[in-house]
Amino acid sequence: MRTLIENLDVAFLVNARDDILRGASIVLEDDRIADIGPAADIAARYEGADFDLVMDGTARGICPGFVDSHVHLSETLSRAVFPDNLNTRAWVFHWAKPFYAFITEEDEYWGALLGITEMLRAGTTCFLDMGSQYDPGITIRAMQETGMRGITGRHAADNPPAELPRGWTDEMVRHHFFPDAKAALKELQACVEKYHGALDGRARCWVNIEGKEPCTLELHVGARALAEKLGVGTTYHLATSIEEAKVCEEKHGCWPITRIARSGGLGENLVIAHGAAVKDEEIDLMAEHRTKVAFCPSSSYKLGKGATAIGKYPEMVKAGVTVGLGTDGVSAAGNLNLMRQMFLVAGMFKDARLQPSIFGAREALRAATIDGAKALMWDDEIGSLEVGKKADFILFDLDHIEWTPFHDPLQALVYSASSATIAETWVNGVPLYAGGKVQSLDERQLRFKARQLAAAAVVRAGLHQEDVPTTTTLYDSGN
Repeated sequence: MRTLIENLDVAFLVNARDDILRGASIVLEDDRIADIGPAADIAARYEGADFDLVMDGTARGICPGFVDSHVHLSETLSRAVFPDNLNTRAWVFHWAKPFYAFITEEDEYWGALLGITEMLRAGTTCFLDMGSQYDPGITIRAMQETGMRGITGRHAADNPPAELPRGWTDEMVRHHFFPDAKAALKELQACVEKYHGALDGRARCWVNIEGKEPCTLELHVGARALAEKLGVGTTYHLATSIEEAKVCEEKHGCWPITRIARSGGLGENLVIAHGAAVKDEEIDLMAEHRTKVAFCPSSSYKLGKGATAIGKYPEMVKAGVTVGLGTDGVSAAGNLNLMRQMFLVAGMFKDARLQPSIFGAREALRAATIDGAKALMWDDEIGSLEVGKKADFILFDLDHIEWTPFHDPLQALVYSASSATIAETWVNGVPLYAGGKVQSLDERQLRFKARQLAAAAVVRAGLHQEDVPTTTTLYDSGN
C-alpha cells in the first residue's frame, strides 16, 4: 500500500534539528515512512508515480504520534471515583488497592479498550502500561482489536503489609503479591517469553513491577537485571512523593533512588515512574546509568506530588536524563490526554521558577514524542517523522478556531490547540481514529458497558461509602 499525503500546511518532524516544515508532503509504503519533505520536492521526486491513495493535506498539520510513558489501563474504570484530597500514599493504599481487589478480567479488558480509545482520540499512538492484575494478554487483546501499539506486562509485588487495611482482600493479595521476589520474577519472565513481540511486533511485554514499599529491594533490583537478560525494559514507581522519600530515609537512611543505585539497580532499561522526590546528586546517578523518567504532570497536580515545588525535571533534561511524558491512570490524573500534559509541562516550571525561558514548548513536544520513544527503547522506529520509521502520526485540522490564526506552529500546538483539533490518528500506516470515531469499535456500546462495569466495581470495593480513609500510616514502619 503506497500512500501520498500532499500539501500539508505544517509538519513537525521532531528530528535532531526539530525541523518544522511549512508546506510538506509525506509518502508511506505500507507501515513505514518512505519520504517526507517540502511539497515541491516530493512532487518532483514522485512525478508520474502510482499511489494507492492520495490525500489532500491542505489545512492539515502532521505530527509524530504521542508516546505515553506511564499509564495504568487497568485503572480506567475508576475515573472520578477517588476524592481529590489524597496524597499519593493514601490514594494507593486505601483507594487504588481496594479498587484493584474487586475488578475482574472482564473489567480490565473493557477498561483497556476505553483507555486506548481515549488515547487514540487524543493522538497517542504508543504507550507504556504498568500491567494487568491478571495477565498481559488482556491488554494485548484490546490492542489487537484497536490496532494500537504499546508495551504492557504483569503487575507484580512481593511485600504485603502485615495486617490488611480496609478494602484489601485475601484474594487480591494472592494475585497482587507473590510469595517472594524469585516467584515474581519467574512469572514475569514467563509473561515476556509468551507475549513480547505479539501482534507482529506492535505489542511488547516488559518485566514491570509496582515498585516502592510493596516491593522488596530484591525485586526492584532483580526486575531490571531480568529485563536486561531478556532484552526488554522494566518500569516501576519510585520517588513518587516527598512522603515516600521521608519514609525511605527513616527506614533505610537514604532517599529511594539512592537506595536502588547502591544496590546496582539503575540502568538504561529502567523507566522510573514519577521521580518527583529526587536530590541533585541522584540526577547525576540517573544520568550516569542512563536511567529514564516518566513525568506525569496531571497526577502531580491532582495528588500534590510536588513537581512545581521540589521537582527537578528541567535539571534532569539538562543533565542528559531522558524524560518522557505520561498520563498515569485516570483516577490519578483525570485523563489520558498527552496534549494536556504538554500544555502543563510547558508552563509549570516557568511559573514555579519565575523563569519564562525554562522548559518550554520545544521540550514539551519532545517529551511527548521522541523522548517518550527513547524511554520505551523504541526510538529506532517511532517518535519522529523520518524516513524508515513507522507511520505513526497525527493529522490536525488547522481550519479550527484553536489554530486560527498562528504564526509559530509550535506555540499553537502546545499552548493553543487541544485534542478537539485532531482529525486522524494513524498507527502502523493505518488511520485508527478518523471521522470522529475509533474505526474498529462501537464507541457507544463501549461507553455503556464501561459505565455498567465501573459502577458495579465501585460498589463491590466499597468505595462509594463515606468511611474510606483519606490518610495512611501503612508501611511507615516495618519492612
